[in-house]
Amino acid sequence: MIRLTLLILGCAAPLAAQTISTAPTVPTVPPPPLPAAPVPAATVRVVLTTSEGPITLALEKDRAPITTANFLRYVDGKRLDGIDFYRAMKLASDNGLIQGGVREGKLLYPPIALEPTSKTGLRHVDGTISMARAAPDSARADFFIIVGPMPSLDSQPDQPGDNAGFAAFGQVVEGMDIVRRILAAPTSPTDGDGPMKGQMLQPKVKILTARRVR
Repeated sequence: MIRLTLLILGCAAPLAAQTISTAPTVPTVPPPPLPAAPVPAATVRVVLTTSEGPITLALEKDRAPITTANFLRYVDGKRLDGIDFYRAMKLASDNGLIQGGVREGKLLYPPIALEPTSKTGLRHVDGTISMARAAPDSARADFFIIVGPMPSLDSQPDQPGDNAGFAAFGQVVEGMDIVRRILAAPTSPTDGDGPMKGQMLQPKVKILTARRVR
């Protein structure tokens, strides 16, 4: 804001002889309003207590509501208690993913609609939790956590074929050291089918409990 200055000259002279000068009047234009701060997306925290230690997840209930609600249904029903991280896919530079899930049919809920990253705005970066799937809209209870960025798992709308990628729905906020420890654990050279051969953890890492923390 420009401060207007009043200059009074010849103060000893009679009032009629005084000369008064003011700076030019500049219209005061209010500054434009500041843009509203973005409202952070709401998340739900879940702790996976594993045999190697706790992993805390922040799940994106605003940006990936279908996928998050499905995962929380398994958490709240205690259907993740006692399951395993059973897979460790190791890539170069110590990157890769660990995978776990419910393997018993009687504990499974119906498949959910795929929420691609092109819709949610999420990305497969270090520590992302995402849903495993075969065909689109087939994910149920298998999930994976990645170590290092994996943009190839994001939706690729410009590519032919099944280009929808995987449904990222949250992030590890505490316990990435546990995730990396599981990724580095021994695997069987013979267990696993197809591309998963040699990626099965031996022994598996138990998820003792899965609980909301707020």
